[in-house]
Amino acid sequence: MLRTRVITLCSLLGVLLLGLATSASALPSPRYQHYVALGDSYTAGPLIPMQRLSPLGCFRSTNNYPSLLAGKLGVDDFTDVSCSAATTEHMTAEQKVFAGTNAPQLDALSGDTDLVTLGIGGNDFSVFGTVTGECPKLRENDPKGAPCQAKYADTFAKAYPEISKRITTVLSGIHQRAPKAKVLVLGYPDIVPATGTCPDRLPLADGDYPFGRSVEISLNDAIRAATEQDGNASYVDTFTPTEGHDVCAKQPWINGKTLNPFAAMSYHPFREAMVAEAGLAYRLLGGDTRAVLNTPYPVHGPVANEHQLRSATAR
Repeated sequence: MLRTRVITLCSLLGVLLLGLATSASALPSPRYQHYVALGDSYTAGPLIPMQRLSPLGCFRSTNNYPSLLAGKLGVDDFTDVSCSAATTEHMTAEQKVFAGTNAPQLDALSGDTDLVTLGIGGNDFSVFGTVTGECPKLRENDPKGAPCQAKYADTFAKAYPEISKRITTVLSGIHQRAPKAKVLVLGYPDIVPATGTCPDRLPLADGDYPFGRSVEISLNDAIRAATEQDGNASYVDTFTPTEGHDVCAKQPWINGKTLNPFAAMSYHPFREAMVAEAGLAYRLLGGDTRAVLNTPYPVHGPVANEHQLRSATAR
């Protein structure tokens, strides 16, 4: 009887310890004190409610993936300086936007910054702008062909290595200004479908859909290469986990050509994409991504108390 009780007690103790270990593994470690988010519109989240107003032209959402990640991590100090239309140049130079100026993004970094996320590269050499702005115009005269590929393939092929070099330089600048920081570099989510077309949402020529997809894959490869060359940052693949939620999908996480003033800018992420990306970053930091993806964050307003956040305007 005594032996049975001892075995039972040991079993219960084992279950308790296993439960504690499981709970600990589901928490991010270590805790971050000062998180700075850098990036372009795919980081900022234009028109995803609610929008920060400083500067208004950056179209920076309180429900973008940095804000969601900061809320989940419970960071003491959060600074989001991402800005729509930003290029790698705007990491170290001012960016003039509607109704204001966004300071050089790397200026937000300091010696006490211990977490940085970076999402940049798509606006360099007007890669994304060309695919979404110029390529649809080419469809009019060759709807079944691949006029965009014919016109821009060589130009883009030369751009990818240069974008990679620029991102490597940006990462060096981050390490110089925030030598203690954990740095995550996020790629771009799935935008163009692997098969099929949807000209009502993404008006490319039929043959340019594979090209448009290859542009994003090549761009992500360039970003990954820069991260690996740096050696002190971690790449977050947001493309593979978001496949099937492209512009043409039944449940798209990326908006099509029609601007939705209450959800997303044309050809930009909906909030669902931001939640997924926050989850991916959280998982890489050691947390449980399900805890982020299943958390009912508010659609309106900041995801963390304002007194815990330091926005770009407070700098």
